Amino acid sequence: MNTHVIEFAQVPDEATSVFIHARPGLLRIAHRIVGNATESEDVIQEAWLRWQRADRTVVRNPSALLRKTTVRLAVNLVQSAWKRRESCATPWLPEPMDGDVTPEAVAERHDAVDRAVLLLMETLTPTQRAAYVLREGFGYPYSRISELLGLGAANTRQQVSRAQDRLDADRRGQPVDSAAHRRLVQAFLAAAQSGDLAPLEAVLTEGRDGNSSPCRK
Repeated sequence: MNTHVIEFAQVPDEATSVFIHARPGLLRIAHRIVGNATESEDVIQEAWLRWQRADRTVVRNPSALLRKTTVRLAVNLVQSAWKRRESCATPWLPEPMDGDVTPEAVAERHDAVDRAVLLLMETLTPTQRAAYVLREGFGYPYSRISELLGLGAANTRQQVSRAQDRLDADRRGQPVDSAAHRRLVQAFLAAAQSGDLAPLEAVLTEGRDGNSSPCRK
């Protein structure tokens, strides 16, 4: 994406007013996913351009559409960065989907997340899982993950690295509670869809100290 300055008319029309009102929240969503102020602005610029081109006569909830667009653009940006670095991108993260999708595609996405979350829960400690999902799944900066998990910066990076090592080695064996699995799947899907990441943060960080963990490293 190219960086541009968004210019609004001195007397904004209704569509522009909607975007101006939503922009601070959209920027927070973008920044939490990409972890970079400049790239977050790029995401918002592209969201603005898409909002201008959208058929707003059929939009029932402009704020929801803008949040979905921002999440999709931000995740696309993160995934493109992974590909450019030729890094080992998370194999369990489904590709973002456009709004116009078939029920079959929605079901396939749900199944992919379901299997991915099960793999994470069977393989990683709760702390590793939280750090890994927030970093590799949603592109959180390490500083924010450190704050959420109450860990030092070095320890936070180590948790992500250990999680990747365990996944690469396919070290499964941790029993999985079906209710906890269902909650995390639902939270992951909701976060990717709506851009509201707070519920996902809560599910990932709840009860970490009380949970058992597979063969701590």
